[in-house]
Amino acid sequence: MTVAPHPHFTDRYANADEKRQYLRSIFDDTAVDYDRVESWLALGSGKWYRRQALLRAGLKPGMRVCDVACGTGLVAREALAIVGGSAETVTGSVLGVDPSQGMLQQATSALPKLASAIGRAESIPAQDNSFEFLSMGYALRHVEDLSLAFAEYHRVLKPGGTVCILEITSPDSRVRRFFMKAYMRLISGVFCRLPRVLGGSRSARTSDLWHYYWDTIDQCVRPQSVLDALRAAGFTNVKRGVQLGVFSEYTGTK
Repeated sequence: MTVAPHPHFTDRYANADEKRQYLRSIFDDTAVDYDRVESWLALGSGKWYRRQALLRAGLKPGMRVCDVACGTGLVAREALAIVGGSAETVTGSVLGVDPSQGMLQQATSALPKLASAIGRAESIPAQDNSFEFLSMGYALRHVEDLSLAFAEYHRVLKPGGTVCILEITSPDSRVRRFFMKAYMRLISGVFCRLPRVLGGSRSARTSDLWHYYWDTIDQCVRPQSVLDALRAAGFTNVKRGVQLGVFSEYTGTK
């Protein structure tokens, strides 16, 4: 059974193939701006939050990690810091997987120790039972089928391995949704209007990307559907933790 994360946005693409092309194109084009806009939106707290979320999910030194939809490496950076530990004998590693070559170039240039591979959530270029931990940061909305993606996560994890999916969940309250939408559009709008010499946008498509981000957040399936899809893929001990009412942390064990 196909579980799409949200309806197709027909003003941007007509089918799954066009969606893949649209996402690859817009992420390639906006990779140079992504980290700075994210930092503005998170008010500088994103780095700390991502590390704490990975630790809460059980990431430890020495683990082998697959970071799906790696993007510019914001989650991978924190994972590398954790799995490397402080001892020279610790040999943890992180593989960043993403369909966007532009995003991976940004990630690997900033993180020399990050291994990388072109791939999608539904088709990870790794053997069965390869990782102790699999992470995905704020990209659940960009997959085509949660069932296929979660089955693939289950395949590449070792028995006892952990999946950790971080996502932004639209509030149930209309008032809170309104203010969240206004905040995201205000911050991205100001960033895109700043001159480049003041640190503003370098890509003409950055504003479109963040408008698309809000649309996918607003239309994303509700948390229970995510939990059900994880269980259907074979994960046990499936849970959802929530921070500040909108930051969802989905975890499960193979």
